[in-house]
Amino acid sequence: MTDADDGRMPPGPWEEHDPRLQAGLEHLQRAAREMIAASRALLDVAEELVEDPKAASGIIDLLGSVAGRAGRSPVHGVPHDDDDEGDDPPVQRIPVS
Repeated sequence: MTDADDGRMPPGPWEEHDPRLQAGLEHLQRAAREMIAASRALLDVAEELVEDPKAASGIIDLLGSVAGRAGRSPVHGVPHDDDDEGDDPPVQRIPVS
């Protein structure tokens, strides 16, 4: 169902009426291809972990160090103002009834 020239779908009646729809469909196709590529990369990593359990230990150590850093201050060397205690909280809660 694709054109032999460029791999795109053959023109449909929607293309003649609204070029924005065609542009949107092209963006969605590119996004889907990116998701497929990302999934393949993750599957490659999973396959490597199955084949070599020692690699799993390295990945777990890496994830542990990343998780440990998440609890620390955001960026080293950047001054942190502790005297902003009187300011509004960073999140404003709005009651919804």
